[in-house]
Amino acid sequence: MSKVAPVIQSSSNSAGLSAQAISELNQHYRSLNFEARLRRLYTGFQPERIMVTSSFAATSAYFLHIISSIRPQQVIFFIDTGFHFPETLLYRDYLVGLYHLKVEDVRADDYQHQYSNKEKLYETDPDFCCTINKINPLEAIKPNFDIWVSSLMNWQTDHRAGLDIFEERRGIIKFNPMIDVTREERDAYILEHRLPFHQLVAEGYSSIGCTHCTVKGEGRCGRWSGKPKTECGLHL
Repeated sequence: MSKVAPVIQSSSNSAGLSAQAISELNQHYRSLNFEARLRRLYTGFQPERIMVTSSFAATSAYFLHIISSIRPQQVIFFIDTGFHFPETLLYRDYLVGLYHLKVEDVRADDYQHQYSNKEKLYETDPDFCCTINKINPLEAIKPNFDIWVSSLMNWQTDHRAGLDIFEERRGIIKFNPMIDVTREERDAYILEHRLPFHQLVAEGYSSIGCTHCTVKGEGRCGRWSGKPKTECGLHL
């Protein structure tokens, strides 16, 4: 249960927060910057009930650098789809060593993953592929948490442009502390702190996902190229 939750009205999330309570949280957090929002989150909610995920892609070092400085013992969940670039796994391992991160891999059921690979769902039905290899594994651990911290930014996609700092998403409260961080602010922080980029960024990959569904391109243009899909479904 959140330590900052007002009087509970009808709610369907594990934190027990009503729509009014979520609205009040957004008002209180709106004037804070990314780092201050995270610090307040850890004092306002039970830290052990906070889930943090990272794709270890492109500029994930920015997000993880701040998380690790605020709560070094925070577990970072990495959804291992089985289709990641080797460079992504190397980047993950490098950041684990650099920031002393505690990372736990989350994977799909082996039979279902093998089915998705055998049937080449990444080509024939990418939504179903993402459901098997991304959404379902995360859904399995979500009941253990009240808050899910993500690194979404509103300039990345049209969908993300409409997101708020706190939102209820499929039974959990999503916390998007970076949602209004501009590309310029992110890049300035990376330069100031000399943070390492994912190796494939220098090769023209701006957004990096699974090997079958990622090509070179600016922004999200390189994801699911030729398809209307722009999100894996985790954040919908």
